[in-house]
Amino acid sequence: MGAQISNSTELRQSAILGLGVYRPERVVSNEEICQTIDSNDEWIQSRSGIKNRRFASDEETVLAMSIASGRKALEVSGLTGEQIGAVIVASSTYPLNTPQCASLVADALGTGGSSAFDVTAGCAGFSYALAVASDMVRVGTEDYVLVIGSERMSDSTEPTDRSVRFIFADGAGAAVVGPSDVPGIGPVVWGSDGSQAHAIRQEPDWAEFRVDQSNGGPWIRMDGTTVFRWAAFEMGKVATQAVERAGVELEDLGAFIPHQANGRINEVIARQIKLPESVAVSDDIAETGNTSAASVPLGMEEVLRTGKAKPGDLALLIGFGAGLSYAGQVVTLPPLAQD
Repeated sequence: MGAQISNSTELRQSAILGLGVYRPERVVSNEEICQTIDSNDEWIQSRSGIKNRRFASDEETVLAMSIASGRKALEVSGLTGEQIGAVIVASSTYPLNTPQCASLVADALGTGGSSAFDVTAGCAGFSYALAVASDMVRVGTEDYVLVIGSERMSDSTEPTDRSVRFIFADGAGAAVVGPSDVPGIGPVVWGSDGSQAHAIRQEPDWAEFRVDQSNGGPWIRMDGTTVFRWAAFEMGKVATQAVERAGVELEDLGAFIPHQANGRINEVIARQIKLPESVAVSDDIAETGNTSAASVPLGMEEVLRTGKAKPGDLALLIGFGAGLSYAGQVVTLPPLAQD
């Protein structure tokens, strides 16, 4: 028999070593949103829990927000760009097919040519990327991986569309994943349901848009009822599985950080899994809106910044949305970059 490929069989543990976020400066109230849609503040808050959201300026691009949040995550982790072996950017709103956003982020942060790729998994994107990064560190592919979720969802919603315009917003969050003496990122529970892909979709597609641009866009369209039912009643199962696979109990958690899609959905999930009252629940959606792939890291920042939870606490993360796709894992909350 000829020579065989040699692979290390030793697994390491992984953890989030630092967290950094970027929130656009412009705060957009429900009152302002209602200038272009037929709605009001009371209706929006009762249906979604949203009071305000952030919209990015022309200068606050997906790339710029990725770099800013990534730089903060590096600083709090005590690492330099040269130590990062891979950059993963999760986004559905980066405007270029090529070059990938991650390669430009890697260059801007001085990684010296690290591997770099983008992930498109909708609102579950950050949790998907986090799972990939954790596995890369555990098997020794890389020592340190920078994971970023960055979105400009305001570009993708038609200003007069009452069903989605008030929901989506902009922002970015980044985490450095590296080796740890103890497990800091639990096994991922992930999957998809392509049979319901129509529930969150882009219309028209880019090929159709090139032929006919009369209706603007492309825009995000959503069947809110379908999404609500799927998320509210299926994500509870995912949450339970993620906790079980991590080998912990709900009572061990310090925080529950679901994707900030809708405050009512998150309340249903918490009730469904019988989340103890001692566990803090992120409510970042109230002031930030739904930022898709940036939602989970922004939610982590919210519970740490407000003191609802502290570094070292266990947190259950769940991302879910377009695809329809989902991913969840239990993590140890990291240190937070200070502004």
